[in-house]
Amino acid sequence: MTAYDVTDPVADDRPVGDDRGDDRPDRPANDRPDRLRDEAPEHRRPYDLLAIGRVGIDLYPQQYGVPLDEVRTFERFLGGSAASVTVAAARHGRRAALISRTGDDPFGRFVHRQLLTMGVDDAFVGTVRGGPPTPITFCEVFPPDHFPIWFYRHPTAPDLLIEPESLPLQAIREAGVYWSTVTGLSQEPSRSAHVAAWEERAGRTHTVLDLDYRATFWPDAATAHDQVQRALAHVTVTVGNREECAIATGETDPELAAQALVDRGVELAVVKLGRDGVLALSDSERVHVGAFPVEVVNGLGAGDAFGGALVHGLLSGWDLERVLNFANVAGAIVAGRLGCSTAMPTTAEIQTLLADVEFVEGAY
Repeated sequence: MTAYDVTDPVADDRPVGDDRGDDRPDRPANDRPDRLRDEAPEHRRPYDLLAIGRVGIDLYPQQYGVPLDEVRTFERFLGGSAASVTVAAARHGRRAALISRTGDDPFGRFVHRQLLTMGVDDAFVGTVRGGPPTPITFCEVFPPDHFPIWFYRHPTAPDLLIEPESLPLQAIREAGVYWSTVTGLSQEPSRSAHVAAWEERAGRTHTVLDLDYRATFWPDAATAHDQVQRALAHVTVTVGNREECAIATGETDPELAAQALVDRGVELAVVKLGRDGVLALSDSERVHVGAFPVEVVNGLGAGDAFGGALVHGLLSGWDLERVLNFANVAGAIVAGRLGCSTAMPTTAEIQTLLADVEFVEGAY
């Protein structure tokens, strides 16, 4: 395996720069806004959410209903599922941080700046020098339910180069929620890093695995299934849609998939059902809530908004039905917008809609 030079942005004094492709300093990498910086590392309180995984650039078309080769203009956003979940949680006032990597390029500098602007600590987002570039993702927008997506992250991506020895173990151990995704299990050394983090976490409550299956990242579904089965021994919460839960368990029926996850020791299994709402199952409780009505623009960010809202609800100690309704509305709001990270709603936005609109079957 090729060895790359990875720089920790906390320890490195090299300027992050801006996205204009030159060396002009924009902000030192360890110069975070006051809301993200405490007086000294030993006095920092634990993160509400610490996530590990994908980060990059989303380039989404500004023309809807046309194939990618006919799109004239694109809008750039901070992208990557794990990154978007941290942004979503930060919008609810949660102290959030991301463990990831970027390329040593203008898009990587954009990622760092956007994370900080959106309230996410980039202390554990390193820069890979001499390695793969910061990944880019394109999509097509065919509302209400067709959003083909292309990932430019082959044969690998910086976030798959996270190594076990680079992990912030204390932060992982102490975080209120530790969030990881199945994508991180698709390659080494990221796979070993995920296992090392889970071993440090030692089954603490709110150790979440986002089932986040993308076929293009795996040689076949069976390989993904095997890796997820191994991971289930380490986590307490799973979140996924119908397909992702089927990959994880081999069960295509959502009820049976949720039960299979609980039978494997997961404390809470959440199955997102799209237009049919969301189902959650634990040893003692089964909750199903209906969908929330929305005119869909781009459904790609809805799951990450759901995830950040789920984090907020779990940490708030709400009952499960309230958590699911809150997360459902968050996902619906983002489905009605083009972007992902920039589209994440505030707590107040969600609560306003919860007060005004009832959930209905088959609405989203």
